[in-house]
Amino acid sequence: MPDPDQLRVSDADRERLAEELHEHTVAGRLTAEEYEERLGAVYAARTRADLDRQRRDLPVSTVAARAALVQRKSKLRRRLAQEAGGSITASLVCIAIWLAAGANGAFWPIWVIIFTMLPVVRDGWRLLGPGSDLEVVEARLRARHERALARAHRRRRRYRGLLP
Repeated sequence: MPDPDQLRVSDADRERLAEELHEHTVAGRLTAEEYEERLGAVYAARTRADLDRQRRDLPVSTVAARAALVQRKSKLRRRLAQEAGGSITASLVCIAIWLAAGANGAFWPIWVIIFTMLPVVRDGWRLLGPGSDLEVVEARLRARHERALARAHRRRRRYRGLLP
């Protein structure tokens, strides 16, 4: 895999850094001459290292922080949607079984729906609701993923006859 600093950058990467430099100029961290000089270097940049040299001595800007937050939330939303897909699939299978059995009696799939969707709804609220808490959502998703990996590992060992 190539060195990340040597990866080529896109026009969107250059534009984001140009916005950051403008923000730093407005805040008084760069003079107009420094801004123009760095802006020229940004538009001439070909690699990630070229862009990083232009922001090396500057603090993280609100533009960069906002972009990182949006990217992190997007990643967490995708992971949560994957979990919701699994929960919905299990719920639909249970509903199909209930219907195939004649749909007699109480609607027992509701318990599967509640118990499989409860963590997804709770984490969805923490992620998308007011006062979102990304660290908690990320930790819960990671813990559920690690538990699933451990279960899969135990199943493989049991299948191979290593466990009773």
